[in-house]
Amino acid sequence: MKNGNERPGLPRARAASRNGVGMDEGRRTKRGTGELVAAPHLADLDLAALRVYRRDLQDEEDRVSYWRRLVHARLDMLEAGSHTEGTLSVDQLIRVLGDTGSGASRTALSAVHPSAPLPDLPETADMWVTEVDPHDPAALAEAQEKLRAAEHKLTAYRKALFERIDEATAELILRYRENPAAALSALPH
Repeated sequence: MKNGNERPGLPRARAASRNGVGMDEGRRTKRGTGELVAAPHLADLDLAALRVYRRDLQDEEDRVSYWRRLVHARLDMLEAGSHTEGTLSVDQLIRVLGDTGSGASRTALSAVHPSAPLPDLPETADMWVTEVDPHDPAALAEAQEKLRAAEHKLTAYRKALFERIDEATAELILRYRENPAAALSALPH
């Protein structure tokens, strides 16, 4: 995860709901009204820079989502392995990695390159190279604890990214409302 020092253009995360209730400084909507309010810390960005900022946030969210899916898959494999004798069969792997528990399959297109490291998450560095005996309760619990800690960090970071994306989107909408012709500049030439 990147902190404010590493990404100076990123506003800090806010505790906020999607409908705008409970937002603090820099809010994008008036409390409960749905009316958009400008974000002062984005005012210095021109329209092109604001679009790039939003795209960068979306790319970062894609990367974090990719890592979350890997962590979830590893957790699911450990859990499934603890309920079998020996190793998981191909059919079991397909069932474990393909089922979300809701009846929907896990499918995702990802623009993320798997070799891209995710900083500040030491739990992920050895997640794939450490063999865990799924029948050793202590080793299993330790591995699951590390993976859950990584998942919590990724989830918190992803939530903050969504809030920033929403804020940048609201800022773009406000600017397009002020100058509708500016929206045309986003179209391919």
